[in-house]
Amino acid sequence: MSRQEEIKKERLKKISELKKLNINPYPYSFDVKNIAIELHNKYSKLKNNEKSKDSAKIAGRILTIRDIGKIIFAVLQDSSGKIQLVFQDNETPEKTKEFFKNYIDSGDFIGAEGIILRTKTGELSILVKKIELLSKSLLPLPDKWHGLEDKEERYRKRYLDLIMNPSVKDVFVKREKIIDSIRELLKSKGFIEVETPYLQTIYGGAEARPFKTHLNALDIDLFLAISPELYLKRLVVGGIDKVFTIARNFRNEGIDKWHNPEFTMMEIYQAYADYNDMMSLFEEIYENACKKVFGTTKIKHGEIILDFKTPWRRMTMAEAIKKYAKIDVLKMSSEQLLEFVEKNGVEYKDASWGLLVQSIFEHFCEKEIIQPTFITDHPKETTPLCKVHRKDSRLIERFEPFCLGVEMGNAYSELNDPVLQKTLLQEQQEKLSRGKEEAHPYDEDFVTSLEYGMPPTGGLGLGIDRMVILLTSQPSIRDVILFPFMKPESISNSNKTKKEV
Repeated sequence: MSRQEEIKKERLKKISELKKLNINPYPYSFDVKNIAIELHNKYSKLKNNEKSKDSAKIAGRILTIRDIGKIIFAVLQDSSGKIQLVFQDNETPEKTKEFFKNYIDSGDFIGAEGIILRTKTGELSILVKKIELLSKSLLPLPDKWHGLEDKEERYRKRYLDLIMNPSVKDVFVKREKIIDSIRELLKSKGFIEVETPYLQTIYGGAEARPFKTHLNALDIDLFLAISPELYLKRLVVGGIDKVFTIARNFRNEGIDKWHNPEFTMMEIYQAYADYNDMMSLFEEIYENACKKVFGTTKIKHGEIILDFKTPWRRMTMAEAIKKYAKIDVLKMSSEQLLEFVEKNGVEYKDASWGLLVQSIFEHFCEKEIIQPTFITDHPKETTPLCKVHRKDSRLIERFEPFCLGVEMGNAYSELNDPVLQKTLLQEQQEKLSRGKEEAHPYDEDFVTSLEYGMPPTGGLGLGIDRMVILLTSQPSIRDVILFPFMKPESISNSNKTKKEV
């Protein structure tokens, strides 16, 4: 029998004993009067070895217990923080102290009532007079000295991660505040928040492989949304001039520090605007979140200080390539670009002029862009949903913001010519039919909606998870998603066994 199994057996025995004493180890409620942080703030001036006249009534999980005979110290953690409990001979009723000693273990939830004091070592504490068991834990918490350190175990068992590493909660509190700041800003500008379908008969709005499922009621295949874009544009057609959504997207692609199969994206569409307006809005969203949540536009990420103060640097894709790859792609043919990429070992999927330009940018430039920067004026081959550039027909009015070498979002002057849009989506459908899994399927209803007329529109997509990574200085997307996708434990353990062998 393992040590964990022995502990569980011992705790089940205690539960049995409690029931014989007519004590419910899982009562229904407890009248909480105080929380830890409130007590620390209120009694911050209490001197060492000083006892107040005030009592407190608190509830939470017992993290550690230290029994030194005449006195027992325990650390209680609630949703706001930690506070010490003291059980002392001649101060704590003997029955209360004995009950705690005999039946309470680390991990249990208890309610405690007593007098506020500060110990001679300076620890704010509650000198306990009464306790009540609120939930008996069966499994022990991780080792109090080493905590929960294994990264995979932390992600897989987020509940333990939150118990043993309280700073983790702070990331998700800040995540909520960041999202709140975005909503507040957009609504102050007259944007309406909406919801779009996650289950779709035709997916679209991005180049990505979808997840496929089946609707039994109608016996048809469906796809999980890869983007809300085409639905939001329908709403602009319908007269909602300023619209946004914060939605889950699902893409059947790779998993790494920046990618999770499901992630949170915000998309915004504004009638009578273009990609220049979206650039101003994008950087304002970031700057506003920094000021609201952190009180500064300068965020330390590792050893780098990122500054999100507006305006951000702007570079065309051609300018970035000229700076970092030392070539002028606007003066080169597709044959010359192909010769360059093959000579320099640049990976590419397509030998068209535009996609070669994009491949060169990804190879030479992305990793060099550390401070927030807008990369504008992409080749037209990169998306079928964007307007052709008003000064160069080889390009489109698109930008992607970059920071720390990674894309933060995507935005266009949206294509609203229904004839051209139909042609471009039909070309994408042909590519999809020939096996290009990331190509757009043809969405007839979307094209029909454009035929009724969509005004000039600017649109942008902003990755919420990436925003939280950047602003909270986290190493991975898994650190900003409460329940990131993980391999089933059976597969993970099997892989570990193979490596050991």
